[in-house]
Amino acid sequence: MMIQPSADSPPVSIRRGTPADAAALAEFAARTFQESFGVMNDPVEVAAYLRHAYGPAQQEAELRDPDHVTLLAERDGELAGYAQLRRFPTPPCVTGPHPVELRRFYVDAPFHGRGLAQRLMGEAVSTARGLGFATLWLAVWEHNPRGIAFYRSSGFTDVGWQPFLLGAEVQTDRVMARTIQE
Repeated sequence: MMIQPSADSPPVSIRRGTPADAAALAEFAARTFQESFGVMNDPVEVAAYLRHAYGPAQQEAELRDPDHVTLLAERDGELAGYAQLRRFPTPPCVTGPHPVELRRFYVDAPFHGRGLAQRLMGEAVSTARGLGFATLWLAVWEHNPRGIAFYRSSGFTDVGWQPFLLGAEVQTDRVMARTIQE
């Protein structure tokens, strides 16, 4: 269900996800991924990726995993966006100290241009810093100019590339990184 934000709507809150959020997150994550990339990719490959990456069991496992932190942005109990940090092997092109990956970052279309992405990024940076990390890195599809522009405006710079497997199709992600020390 998409929420149409309005001036008189309650503010969006951001909190840490729990395993009880798995089903709602699975639906939201699959939908926002499909809306963001579905029309630009082979539907068979997208469907295979969605089954692998966004099922309720997969989301529950990630929400329980101590190497993942998922932040949920909500308005009226409905998801408006999410960000996920993950301790993960860092690609060689990321050279900053104490790195952590910003694995996923999605804001629902009705909230684009309303400042939620900046708030959610701020929470992701603060959370990563609070966990003792000093470098935040991410991988973004090379054909996602809107995402690349947002990450650049958030202080990230392009440091290299890595492959991304969408179903059976190998694509190229740009790797971007920034320091998050105070």
